[in-house]
Amino acid sequence: MSLSLTIAAPFRHSHRSELKKNEIVYYLAFKQHWMNIEQANQVISRAIEEGLIGIEGDMIRPLFDVSRVEIPLGFKPGASVFQRSDPVDDLVFRISERTGIPKGSVVSEINSIIQDVFQGNLTSEAAAVILAKRHGVEFQDLLPALREHVLTS
Repeated sequence: MSLSLTIAAPFRHSHRSELKKNEIVYYLAFKQHWMNIEQANQVISRAIEEGLIGIEGDMIRPLFDVSRVEIPLGFKPGASVFQRSDPVDDLVFRISERTGIPKGSVVSEINSIIQDVFQGNLTSEAAAVILAKRHGVEFQDLLPALREHVLTS
């Protein structure tokens, strides 16, 4: 969650749909003083790995709708932006947050989909996507990370 906010911020601030890598680094490291140059480059690399941004030539563009991202007043990214996140956990959190269902109940619903509907023949990533779709929760921005998680598990 924090990574998408961190990536959305320079695009929202500049009101542009594409930025150069150095413009993003400048925003994160010098304009906002959120991190140093090396850390800003790590954030960009993580965003590429997680499928949040794409590169065309020397331009970087977000692969999600930054206009739908609400950046809280006084936002400052935490250390979590430098750590790989579990996309299933991210989707569970998102479903819980958007629906008001406790996280434990969301996990129970995912397990129920896996066991009861698919007799154990479904990954937790796919079940989480099914549940998100049932509840009308956005999940498209997590698909690349979910695919990667399936392939590395």
